[in-house]
Amino acid sequence: MCFTVKLFAQNNQVLQLLPKNPHYFMYQNKPTVIVGSGEHYGAVLNLDFNYDVYLKTLQNDGLNITRLFVGAYYEKPGAFGIERNTLAPNEGSLVLPWKKINEKYDLSKWNESYFERLHDFIKKAGQAGIFVEITLFSSYYNNGWPYHPFNGLNNINQIPINIPFDKVNTLENSSILKFQEIYVRKMVRELNQYNHIYFEIQNEPWADKSDTVLILNDYISKEELKEDWNDWKNTLQVPSKTSAKWHQVVSGWIVEEEELLGKKHLISHNIANFKFPVSVTDPNISIYNFHYAHPDAVSLNYGINKAIGFNETGFSGRKNDTYRRQAWRFMMSGGGLFGHLDLSFSVGHEDGSDVENKAPGGGGPILRKQLNILKNYLQGLNLSTLKPDKTFLGHVQGAFTFSMKDALSRVIYIEPILPEPAKINLIIPVGKYLIEWTDVITGEKIKTGKMKFSQTQMQLVSPEGVNDKIVKLTKL
Repeated sequence: MCFTVKLFAQNNQVLQLLPKNPHYFMYQNKPTVIVGSGEHYGAVLNLDFNYDVYLKTLQNDGLNITRLFVGAYYEKPGAFGIERNTLAPNEGSLVLPWKKINEKYDLSKWNESYFERLHDFIKKAGQAGIFVEITLFSSYYNNGWPYHPFNGLNNINQIPINIPFDKVNTLENSSILKFQEIYVRKMVRELNQYNHIYFEIQNEPWADKSDTVLILNDYISKEELKEDWNDWKNTLQVPSKTSAKWHQVVSGWIVEEEELLGKKHLISHNIANFKFPVSVTDPNISIYNFHYAHPDAVSLNYGINKAIGFNETGFSGRKNDTYRRQAWRFMMSGGGLFGHLDLSFSVGHEDGSDVENKAPGGGGPILRKQLNILKNYLQGLNLSTLKPDKTFLGHVQGAFTFSMKDALSRVIYIEPILPEPAKINLIIPVGKYLIEWTDVITGEKIKTGKMKFSQTQMQLVSPEGVNDKIVKLTKL
């Protein structure tokens, strides 16, 4: 059975880059940013997970993205220190795209019950106004490879059993490549009918096959860190050249298959943790995604003139302030997509209320509300002309700032360091301005007024308080 439907819709109905400003997106003719805080990618392959409740929660929270792993990778309970991990189903609750014969997979035959569940999820996500990132592959992190379907130990398709994990997602993977292609083309055909998806080729490719570019903290010596010197949090890794070649082959499969179908979808490449100046070698890529990203990930790559995304965060404690500020800094640097890994979603807590889940990250209703404030604020600006701009800022006293400008307004995001007001020196045209201050934690307007700037260099003083704020200046 195949659920593919050829709907030759106008291309402008499909999620695409915004033609006038491709750092953002357009969906059904409307400019949009993408902001979310979702479960750990197992909503479909974990039969115990009630995705009806989950999708309704995201809809009620006003967020518009979820990330979905579709079969090539899953986890065992306890992986990465996550106590209740939706990507690690209990025994008997795992469903994958392939049929099982005598406890082994047949990679040439499909599990129709899986595809029924996948289609139901995608349809309901669309009805809830939620985009779905279809993550086709993932790294195997060394200890994860032995139990996966592409491993020759777990299928009946005569795949050699001695292929190491770090060669699986390369062109040096023996007969695995043939079955990877069959799998990708199947997913593309099944999902082509939907407007609200995009494809990501592989999650964290640097984790299996990487080049370490540099040690991030130049102020700590190897002797001080000792065995932690090469810890992932202190190293900037990028996928190796062998990984990049495989990525380009996979993106080619997607494009070739969609040439025969009704719709063409965006394709994402997961670049690195933190930041990296991207090597632009694959013309099929429209979204460059980073994990645990610095704002520099955007500024270093803004000249590519495509969407820069931050599609996984976490591993930084449970405080909402940490992740809210990551989101504001990234999006106010020109990012078009932010997705938090929200570990308050678990089986039995599909409403995202499991704030006591033992895990190396945070999430929950309060953070999701704050991320919705960010999404709505940016959505209220003119995305067709919005861009990072520091030229109207002079020195800022007492706060970290990120600034942007659209055709109508200038906006400044402010993180106060001290309890006293920040002083913002502006370099803007003489005239009368509407000044609107908003608390980014509550979404409430703090202060609104008009101010006359009689000279090009003037000082603006923020309202008191240590809450992060954003101010919009609109010339009257």
